[in-house]
Order: sequence, then structure tokens, then C-alpha cells
Amino acid sequence: MFNGVDLQCWVNNRAHRTEEMDTERLLVRRGQPFSLLLQCTDAPPQPPKHRLALVLHLGKEGDVVVKVSDTQVRGQSQWWFSQQGAQSELILTVHSPADAPVGQYSMTVVLLSPDGQLQEKIPVGSFYLLFNPWCKGDPVYLPDEEQLQEYILNENGILYQGSWDSIRSLPWNFGQFEKDVVDICFEILDNSPAALKDPETDTANRADPVYVSRTITAMVNANDDRGVVSGRWDGEYSDGVAPTRWTGSVPILRRWSEGGAQRVRYGQCWVFSGVACTVLRCLGIPTRCVTNYSSAHDTDGNLTIDYWYNEQLENVSNGRKDMIWNYHCWVESWMDREDLPKGYDGWQVLDPTPQERSDGVFCCGPCPVRAIKEGEVGVKYDATFVFSEVNADLATWIIHSDGERSQVSLNQRTVGRNISTKSVYGEQREDITYLYKYPEGSRKEREVYEKAGRRVAQLNGAEQQPQLELSIRHAQAVHGTDFDVIVEVRNMGGEDAPARLTITSHAITYNSLHLGECQRKSASLTVPAQKAHKEVLRLRYDHYGLCVSEHHLIRVTALLQANNHHDVLLQEVNIPLSMPQLMVKVLGEAMVSRKVTAKISFTNPLPVSLRGGVFTVEGAGLTSARKSQLPRRFYLVRR
Repeated sequence: MFNGVDLQCWVNNRAHRTEEMDTERLLVRRGQPFSLLLQCTDAPPQPPKHRLALVLHLGKEGDVVVKVSDTQVRGQSQWWFSQQGAQSELILTVHSPADAPVGQYSMTVVLLSPDGQLQEKIPVGSFYLLFNPWCKGDPVYLPDEEQLQEYILNENGILYQGSWDSIRSLPWNFGQFEKDVVDICFEILDNSPAALKDPETDTANRADPVYVSRTITAMVNANDDRGVVSGRWDGEYSDGVAPTRWTGSVPILRRWSEGGAQRVRYGQCWVFSGVACTVLRCLGIPTRCVTNYSSAHDTDGNLTIDYWYNEQLENVSNGRKDMIWNYHCWVESWMDREDLPKGYDGWQVLDPTPQERSDGVFCCGPCPVRAIKEGEVGVKYDATFVFSEVNADLATWIIHSDGERSQVSLNQRTVGRNISTKSVYGEQREDITYLYKYPEGSRKEREVYEKAGRRVAQLNGAEQQPQLELSIRHAQAVHGTDFDVIVEVRNMGGEDAPARLTITSHAITYNSLHLGECQRKSASLTVPAQKAHKEVLRLRYDHYGLCVSEHHLIRVTALLQANNHHDVLLQEVNIPLSMPQLMVKVLGEAMVSRKVTAKISFTNPLPVSLRGGVFTVEGAGLTSARKSQLPRRFYLVRR
């Protein structure tokens, strides 16, 4: 009776905004109907002589079976279809519930007799069902078309690096619609520990974006499972790819899949966030990458980051892992939180970088951004940790030679600055700090701290106006050049003040790992009353070039000790070294379906020639990642 089925892939995919993924396979979004065309040998079967039904199998082994009838029961969340005959064709319009599990379904059309006996069965094929942020009944519904264009459909984006006072942008190719990426996204879910242990329950749970997004944060890193990316921060990348070499998510995902779910080496926070953003957008969950500057990593949950030094400015933290990262990247995804009390819908923090365990697994979130702003640290998931990332205090301690310790600085404004994401309206940066915290120093901010259980930290001893003030300034620092750091000691008192000043500089990674000392300077000085003394530390490329990391950061620390060693001041600044920008110029006019030539150039800032350069070029829908090796005889000479 049936001699063929047309899945109407082009028409359906276009209606479901998935045509960029594929036009030869069916990819649809839940809560939105799609159509099938059944071709019949003669007139289409009509009730009451015959009755049609659909059978869907979901899961890697078809564990979940869904029977679809042509009857809609009002008020129920169900699959159903309607049919319309036309000559020798039968059009089926299939309706999926807005809370159906996402995944790959196989579909069979069955023809039944009036008494329910099977008369004919025809396999239709398979299709992917995705989340639908355009559907009001879907928990990921986002009622803003401009945001959907960015957070679901845009394959290119910008990640932010650098420091809070020197923000740098990094173009990233998400490529969520590139060939086979959707297959890899579901392959990631299929390799999760929950899916391998109990596939039927895992498949059913994929109706919930909270469950799916939390699974993705665990699977993007490879710490506990068959995850995608292995993290490394020590600069040793000889057995893999340096994190700074990646320009997009697609080569990482393909390498993981082609390698049989073997971890890809190596990534750091922006790589984890970029890959997670690709997967979540591909699955249909609105997602954006976020960078938090001066991001705290509070390992003991006391909402304070403690730094410990001796009098020689040597770090004596003795295994303590509290630190402040120059920046840290995560993602936010938009969804309802039906598992929480009212008020926590909207943007949720998801952090795939493996920092701390959550319920025994290296993952973080989803955590409502609203809960962070209001200090509701008891809200799941991981609100205390995220609150610390944007709100912790920084306390610095000196351990003196007699074993006594002094708290020499307490900064309540250092952590959580210029929280950034790419704007929906162009290539510019959008500051979203206001979504995470009330203005620093405001009454509301104090109330939130108290609600979060944060102790009101004070410096040791009675508060008094210090006689000496300490500050650090520096000229613009360009990698490859020598530059000056100026440490100023100002005496605000009425008497001369003798003191000892120690200045150190260290190469560090963006997440505050010390890689080596660059230069050090100590001086005994007397600062006249109401005067200032300036000490200059000249940082030379010959020194810092030997130990600076691929993150190009130098931390300068100044310690001022008056005659009474309890009168101690400490200041610290991270100096980002400016790197040359790649310049891309399209030669001629770019036209659709025609080759285009682009010129890529940059200026070498180093006092030495560079050899063996490699350019990596990638463009969503244009070209996969391609490497262009410069000729061996080609040198990049400083100009």
C-alpha cells in the first residue's frame, strides 16, 4: 500500500531553523509540528477500514518507545499526528510535546486493521529532536528574536581575555551548524557516566535542560569520564595542542569523536567555555560565553582569598590553593528552573572548567544568576562557589621572622570586575556585572553579603589613617620591549619615615600560577614628611622573556615595612604584555560562491627574528581549520 516516504527535510528544517545543519537529514525542534509525505500505490487508506499509527524509538538502543496516535487529548503533553489525503499521497503532520526528550528518534509507520491487527509496517527513517527556544511551552523559551539570532544561530563569537583594565577580544568559531556536529553533541551525552550506567533513565531525563546542561558541563572536561578536553596549565603541551592554538570548537569536537571518545589535549577556561557554548547552542539551548575578571577560586568556601608571604616577599601559602585568576570564562544558558522556587528562571551559570567537584563530579551549575546577585547561596547548583568567584574578599598576610603574622591588606573591591559578554547588537563588548552584583559599597551590596553568611572582615588592630601610602604605576608594556614600573611611597604624616621597600616581579599564568621570578629590587629609604619617594624597577626583555608564559602576564608586588615591622603595606598589580594583532584584509570584492583572497599580517615586536611561523585559518560555513606553514627561509623581522 505504501511505496515510499518523503521526510520533507528541506521544508521542515527551514521551518525549524535547522537548515544550516543539514538539508538531507531531518532535524526538528520540539513543540513545533513537522510533516511527512507518504506515497501510496493507490488511494490513501481511510478509516474506518484502516487506521494509521506511528511508533518512535529513542535512545542508542531504542530503549524508549513512544506510540503516536491520530488523537489529541486536550490538556495532555503527548505526541500526536493529523493526516490529509491527496490523490496517491498522504500528508502526516506530526506534533511533538514541548517537553519531549531531545535525541535521535527512529520512526516507523504502521497500518492497523479496525481491530488493531498489524497489516503493514514501513520504516520511515530517523530524525533529531532538539530544544526549541521559539516555543512558549519549552523551558528554554526566549521571547527575543535578536537574542535568539545571537545565542542560538550565530556560529561566530568573541571571547574575552586579558585583565580588567586591559581587556582583549579573541574571535572564536563556534560552528554549531557544521557538518556532523549535532551527531557529536549527542555522542557526548551518550558517553556520560549516567548514560552508560542506565541509558533508559538518562534518555528520559533529556527532556530537562537543567539535566542536559549539567551533563554537558561535566562532559566538556575530561577529568571524571570520557569527556572532550583535558585541561593543562603548566605550559607543557608537547604531547598535544597548546590551548592558545585553538581558534574554534569544531576541530576539538571532531578530534574527540574520531579518536573514539579519547580526550583532546589541551584546553584552558576559554576553550572549555567555547566548546560548551557550541554544544548547548547546537542542542537548542540559548547560550553565551561570559568572562569574569579578577575571578576568585575559593577552595575552602569562606568567601575570602588569602595570600601568604614572608618578609622577603616569597610566597609561603604551603599548599593553600586559594587564588585569583586574571580572568575566568564560563557560559550562561537561558532556561526555566522548574526545580526551584519561583524567581530563578533566566540566565544560569554553567562552568565546564574543572576547578572543584560538585556532587563528586568536576562540573558547576546550572546556577541562577539572580541567586548570585541576591546572595542566595543555598540555591542549587554550586551557588556558594559562583558567589565567591564574583564577590570574595582578598586578604594578604605577612608571616614575620618571629612567626607572627600580620594581615597587611584587605580588598573588598578586587574580585568580580567588568563581567563581559559579546553584545547582541554587534562586535562590541557588553558589561553584565550589574546582573551579578549590586554596586560596590552600596547598602544593598552589604545586605547581600550578610545574607550570604559572609563575615565582615576587618584588618587586625584598630583602624587608623596610615602615615605611609604605597602605589604602583607602569608604562605601557609591549612584549619584547623594556619598560619601567614606578613604585611610589607617599608620607602623609608630619615626620620623616624610615622604611624598607622590596619589589618583586614574577611571570604568572592567567590563573595565578607563578612560573619564575623576573627581577627583584630592595631599598632602604627615608621619606620626608608630606613628600613622596619614587623607586623605578626597569623590567628588561632579556630577563622576563625567559620565563613569561603564553599568557604574557607579569605580576609586580611591592612590600613596604616601616621600622616597626607591624606597620606593613603591600600592593600588587598584574601587567599584561601587549601582543601584536593579526590584521586580515580581504583583497577585492567578496561575492557569494566565488573565491576570495585575504591577506593576513602582523608586526613582530621582538628584538629577534621569528622562524617557522604557522597561520591557522578557520571560518564557519567557509573552510575547516587549515594551517599555512611559512617557508623555512621566511623570517618575521622586527620593524
